[in-house]
Amino acid sequence: MNADTRPIVGLTMGDPAGIGPEVVVKAMNEPSLYEECRPLAIGNVGTFRRAIAAFGLRLDIHEVREPSDGCYVHGTLDLLQATTDDLQSIVTGRVQAAAGKAAAECVIKAAELAMAGKVDAIATAPLNKDALNQAGFHYPGHTEMLASLTGAREYSLALIAGKLRVIHVTTHVSMRQALDLVDRSRVLRIIRLADRFCQSLGVDRPRVAVAGFNCHAGENGLFGTEEIDHIKPAIDEAREEGIDASGPWPGDTIFYRASRGEFDVVVAMYHDQGHIPVKMLGFEAGVNTTAGLPIIRTSVDHGTAFDIAGQGRASHSSMVEAVRLAARLARERGRREASG
Repeated sequence: MNADTRPIVGLTMGDPAGIGPEVVVKAMNEPSLYEECRPLAIGNVGTFRRAIAAFGLRLDIHEVREPSDGCYVHGTLDLLQATTDDLQSIVTGRVQAAAGKAAAECVIKAAELAMAGKVDAIATAPLNKDALNQAGFHYPGHTEMLASLTGAREYSLALIAGKLRVIHVTTHVSMRQALDLVDRSRVLRIIRLADRFCQSLGVDRPRVAVAGFNCHAGENGLFGTEEIDHIKPAIDEAREEGIDASGPWPGDTIFYRASRGEFDVVVAMYHDQGHIPVKMLGFEAGVNTTAGLPIIRTSVDHGTAFDIAGQGRASHSSMVEAVRLAARLARERGRREASG
């Protein structure tokens, strides 16, 4: 019998008080997913059992000690326990430290498995930042937590919606802090990450568009000098290194141009500059990933949605797309490693 070459993708449970368990079980009920990968749920057996029953799914839970022990066939939810806490008392739709702790333990276990090469990639369901911090895990979100767990020094959040790919210079900081963080060295690092990120997707020579920080990209200094002092010099240096980078482009047009295929990736200067166009294009099917980690990590591009948690209304489209992207990245990494 031929060895199963489908990559193993670990799906973390997310915050059990939110829609994480729902979108994971719904995604793992999709037959087409099993053609692309071997999906493994990482979480709590009681929580997943309750989710399967609540939403009327025909899935048999198969607990495994190691990812290699999974069945990976449609109709079976292979599960690796990451938290043994009794989560029955978790109240759906509320911020709770116990839920934050369980979500964090799933991320920690997933990172351990990926670093050990036992799973080829991970796809994370949403966690709640408040609950995470109440539980003693003081991170702004998945990106920073996984960077700490894996020892990554240069990393950034990246988003994908259709043809539009966006990577960020700054994310979870105030606008005033973002302005201070947009300097030449940081912008250059993210341009390099953007180039490598697209190559990991199989783009041989990525076209990297760099957005300005100020309106009209500063208008030659009329509306700010960040473009002149920091962004343009970073672009010039990247071009000297052989990266096909251009800009700075006005933020109100560059995302549209990239979405039409003119560029392979856009470097956004701050959180909302990049998130708004991505969510306009693909709120339910958008995906985010973390560029620069030693492991492959993708995620849904939405939050815990406490307002609809437990009601069976959550769309699992973004979770499915996150798993598919994770599998694609894992296959591309395997191809590159095989070719030397």
